[in-house]
Amino acid sequence: MVNQIRPALVMIALFTLLLGLAYPLAITGAAQLAFPSQADGSLVRGPDGTVQGSSLIGQPFAEARYLHPRPSAAGDGYNAAGSSGSNLGPLNPDLIERVKTDAVALRAEAPGQAIPADAVTTSASGLDPDISPAYAALQAPRVAAARGLTTAQVQGVIDRNTKGPLLGFIGQPSVNVLMTNRALDALAQPPAA
Repeated sequence: MVNQIRPALVMIALFTLLLGLAYPLAITGAAQLAFPSQADGSLVRGPDGTVQGSSLIGQPFAEARYLHPRPSAAGDGYNAAGSSGSNLGPLNPDLIERVKTDAVALRAEAPGQAIPADAVTTSASGLDPDISPAYAALQAPRVAAARGLTTAQVQGVIDRNTKGPLLGFIGQPSVNVLMTNRALDALAQPPAA
């Protein structure tokens, strides 16, 4: 029996070292060499070097001078530990009420404007860092007023931060909220309160 168990234990140890240690270390090393920023989580740092967030994960922005992200169903708002959709069906009264409440607030902010779907719906992960150009444009007048800028200036920043579809045809155009808000901060400091 020992003769049969010994090769099994040796194989378990060998494959554990090979596939559980050597392979992950090799892939991590290759990723660090080829794509250092992405391998470290696409972290965005401020002028003083502090981490302000990740360009891959949505963050809450509530101040009027910032673009607001999509609503989040991830935990307590953009909590990556609770990443997932709400799993509420389209006829669920809680979802219907939340969407109605969000739509009323957006209609008050931009009367007569069409409300893009991503302004009132969450993404599948609840952590989507991007919004549609239409949702960003809907917010441009509010951001401009809060910053003392013209809507055209804010829209220009949004346009410069709009990414087209991957390879020109995969997906939809999108605006990364964190990167656009950083560009807005670089354009003009907010008025003193």
